[in-house]
Amino acid sequence: MQDDLSLDSQPSLRSRFRGCLLAGAAGDALGAAVEFDSRDSILARFGPDGIRHYAPAYGLPCAITDDTQMTLFTAEGLIRGLMRYRQSGLIEYPQVTAWAYQRWLLTQGQVNRFQLDALHPDSGWLYEVAALHNRRGPGTTCLTALTHTETPGEPARNNSKGCGGVMRMAPVGLFADSAEEAFTLGCELSALTHGHPSGWYAGGALAAMISVLRDGGDIDDALNVALDHLAGQLDAEETTAALERAADLAATDTPYAEAVAQLGEGWVAEEALAIAVYCALVATDLHEALVIAVNHDGDSDSTGAIAGNLLGAHWGEEAIPAALLEPLELRDVITQVADDLLDCVDWQPDEAVLQRYPAF
Repeated sequence: MQDDLSLDSQPSLRSRFRGCLLAGAAGDALGAAVEFDSRDSILARFGPDGIRHYAPAYGLPCAITDDTQMTLFTAEGLIRGLMRYRQSGLIEYPQVTAWAYQRWLLTQGQVNRFQLDALHPDSGWLYEVAALHNRRGPGTTCLTALTHTETPGEPARNNSKGCGGVMRMAPVGLFADSAEEAFTLGCELSALTHGHPSGWYAGGALAAMISVLRDGGDIDDALNVALDHLAGQLDAEETTAALERAADLAATDTPYAEAVAQLGEGWVAEEALAIAVYCALVATDLHEALVIAVNHDGDSDSTGAIAGNLLGAHWGEEAIPAALLEPLELRDVITQVADDLLDCVDWQPDEAVLQRYPAF
């Protein structure tokens, strides 16, 4: 299994929060240019080592996709949910985060069929970030589920296990008090758009892993905790098997590309999570993990994002190479959201806070 990255000191909690979201965005942006390409076409375009540096996507030299967009709105929902609790005593994280996803839906140029007003009484600061108002390959399931949401907070009425539920769950692991709470909340928030058990168990498992990494555990520790939470859960067999297969492959000398291919293409949740976990287990540095995670047939931006989330939470912001960090689209916004997610536990819902994060 993987050795810890050699750093002068353990990363601070703020570094882990920032690292998780920024490295996730870096993996997302690295994979954005090849998301729909086969591995053969990636190698033909970028050479025998595949894509290793950002390439143009969506008309930009380094573009994030819907994965990072929805991750940011997940974080916003959690912060606003905490402010709602501080203001009213109501614990309604799924409901409040569901409203955050409705705001994301508006940034994609779509509206809810029931005319839900996600901007009343105040949109909050994240919605006002103009660069987020761009379609970056949004998942059909997420768009459809949110468009047809009748009551925010209710689980989606579909049978999808696409990776759109898991790829946005890292903030839950940073925010929750424990891995157990992260697992439960991650499942609930994933289920807002994805109704198949594997679609939301993978989200819960990722959130639990991020929680362990946030608290200083390593990838093996995090994986074991996730498997413990999956054990005995009804219909969790697919997610459990995928993660166990990732761990088994990481313990062999199977070539990286072959191992990833054995785990799938990442279009569905348990495969995307398993590929990312495999990459986090075998890589010796964050850049290597992201390269392994995106050079395959399948959903390269999502597998890159999740791998980045995991190792960013483990190794911190310092582990992100400058070549990936400095040109990253919305770097300042992502950093601000990470800082707010950490600092909000000390906030009270005063006028200044509620202007940025209204309590609904």
